[in-house]
Amino acid sequence: VKSLYRPIFVISNQRVNLPGMKKRLAGFLALVAWMLVAGCGSNPSYDNTSENDRESVVQEEKKIEKPLTEVYNLPDGDYNVVRERMKKNQVLSDILYPNHIDYPRIQEVVDQSKDIYSTRRLRAGQTYTLFLNKDSLQTLAYMVYDIDRVDYLVYDFTDSVRVYRAQKPVRIVEKTASGIIHSSLWQTMIDNNLNQDLILDLADVFAWTIDFYHLQKNDSFRVIYTEKMVDGQSVGIDRIIAAEFTHAGTPIRAYLYESEGIEDYFDDEGKSLRKAFLRAPVKFSRISSRYSKRRFHPVQKRYKAHLGTDYAAPKGTPILATGDGVVIASAYGKYNGNYVKIRHNATYTTQYLHMSKRAVKLGDRVKQGDVIGYVGSTGLATGPHVCYRFWKNGKQVNPYRQKLPASKPVKAENMEAFMALRNKLAKRLDSIPVENRSSAALAHLN
Repeated sequence: VKSLYRPIFVISNQRVNLPGMKKRLAGFLALVAWMLVAGCGSNPSYDNTSENDRESVVQEEKKIEKPLTEVYNLPDGDYNVVRERMKKNQVLSDILYPNHIDYPRIQEVVDQSKDIYSTRRLRAGQTYTLFLNKDSLQTLAYMVYDIDRVDYLVYDFTDSVRVYRAQKPVRIVEKTASGIIHSSLWQTMIDNNLNQDLILDLADVFAWTIDFYHLQKNDSFRVIYTEKMVDGQSVGIDRIIAAEFTHAGTPIRAYLYESEGIEDYFDDEGKSLRKAFLRAPVKFSRISSRYSKRRFHPVQKRYKAHLGTDYAAPKGTPILATGDGVVIASAYGKYNGNYVKIRHNATYTTQYLHMSKRAVKLGDRVKQGDVIGYVGSTGLATGPHVCYRFWKNGKQVNPYRQKLPASKPVKAENMEAFMALRNKLAKRLDSIPVENRSSAALAHLN
């Protein structure tokens, strides 16, 4: 293809004049070669959207109350609007060429998109919208591709080709919610019709004060939070403002407070709820093998020390740095597989083994909670998990038996301002009812 590309493309741009059939054949070969080189597909599909795809797009349109030109901040106009989903193996030219966008202009789109959002990243299942002029050919004025529920890509054909990325307006709505746990925190969120991202955020806030692996029946929570809304639909949790989690009969409260440009969560006395290290390097996994001086190795079939903690999780689950530090190793080993090692300070070092993929390199500085790799089963492993190892003063230890340092409390000079905020938020938490039932919707919109 590469050897044919240049002379044929020159012909297609009419730098060489070939008479009759020769010229028509050259033009046809030019289109085929261009499609192969630019990756724009050789089988344009005019309309092969399934009925299910159409139904889901129609349902989605019903949720959007504003005109689509307003949703995507496009100039007002009298358009025929077609809204579809990308199909498997469909590429951009499959959509543009049948709508009277020729291949030289498609090439312009591909070239402009490289540094904005590559055409190779367009995915099956994502929604796109065509705005067609009401002329005899129904020429394409705009194509909009939804990257996600907030970001979108505009291909503008009204004059010269222009490609740009934009965002839908996001509205922040404050809400309160509560619930009582009868089986699991996850099920309680579902039963109470709450955004399930709230689970992860609550777990982050109380990660070191509550063991979410051992919640008890009748544990409860109350929370004040803000949610991001686009076109009347939730697109995720913005942040938790204040929360109370009652575990084993003991209530623990958290208040978001900003000091010197840094936000953190503090308890009633102004002490930080965050420790210097996360409790685990992966969220909501299970411990499949604990730190032990004598464990039967499932691969080597013999007893040996296992100086780490294994967390079983699906392949591809993000692995998080448990503390701030510098990457001192990012490599592959015969037994460790893909691994990362982080020095946090002169006292503490951590290591993460058996990754499917590493996301950091030697010398990188990382913050607590940064993704440093993904769960896998490389090296000496029977299944996908991460083996988490912890050193204190050069000796491997069990992290769950260490008295690890906490983050800094509210500064003395800021304590009065913090207490005023705490008292205000505490009254609001007190006003949120917690009902002892599992299937009622307990979310309350302020």
